Amino acid sequence: MRSDRIEGAHLQVRHCELLFFHSEWLQPREIRGYFQIDDFSSPRCPSVAKATIMTAAYGTAEAVPLQSVKPCYVSNTLLPKLQEIFQRTYRELRPRAPLPEFRIEFYAFANVNSTIRVREAIVYARISDLLEGAPETVLEAIAHILLAKIYRKPIAPLHSTRYRRYVSSHDISAKAQRVRQLRGRKRIAFAQGEVYDLDQIFEELNQRFFHGLLGRPQMTWSQAHARRSLAHYDPAHNAIVVSRAFDHPRVPRYAVEYIVYHEMLHLKHPVKLRGSRRCVHGAAFQAEEKLFPELERAKAFLKRL
Repeated sequence: MRSDRIEGAHLQVRHCELLFFHSEWLQPREIRGYFQIDDFSSPRCPSVAKATIMTAAYGTAEAVPLQSVKPCYVSNTLLPKLQEIFQRTYRELRPRAPLPEFRIEFYAFANVNSTIRVREAIVYARISDLLEGAPETVLEAIAHILLAKIYRKPIAPLHSTRYRRYVSSHDISAKAQRVRQLRGRKRIAFAQGEVYDLDQIFEELNQRFFHGLLGRPQMTWSQAHARRSLAHYDPAHNAIVVSRAFDHPRVPRYAVEYIVYHEMLHLKHPVKLRGSRRCVHGAAFQAEEKLFPELERAKAFLKRL
């Protein structure tokens, strides 16, 4: 759950992660970071993708990368084909530029991520090992999206749609969730805060609105006092994380209850697909959200933050 007023994207540059918001977007002259395919349809900045460890749908406030070295490898079978695909795509996007050297490998990401960077005229690309068995047309779409991002070219809708449909398919989504559970880690701190107990709030809301039928996930306050990322539900780790900024005497209980209630609706109404698009807040979700009696009052308070 993010504030309606702010839309953000992560850009990982060298060894630090910077957070830019569209309202104050920065265009670095030299980008040496990793672009990861999470959201390649930003209307204001089509050349920059979200560099996140977890997909945007599940939030990134508490997503933690594995600290151990992740294995990466080059597929002897697919390497020539991938090299050809990247070279051909590069020629389509930059017909007059000299052809760089490509170093491509599959990498054990904690999600369906792919990254690209350019260093000393060498293009390094890492593709999620979940995509090793993808059709050639999907690999072409990945190459097009990555190269278009790094060289700031427009992305063809055909490729973006093809990629979205493939990674959003039931088979790949199920595999990705299992991979997140195995490779990813989640920081679970505590449900009992200084002012509010998230477990207690969940149980009270469960009885009031869901007849006590929802199984309680792991409830935790975030590590940081984030104000732009209010909360998120992570289905891979079955956890609801609420920003610690709301565990404060000045924050009214109805605001915290609304935040938890919103994430409980995500638990009840999982993300669905409409064609190649993901539907996060569907009609049923929005209808149930309106049942919260302090809805407008809570939204008004959150907008003032």
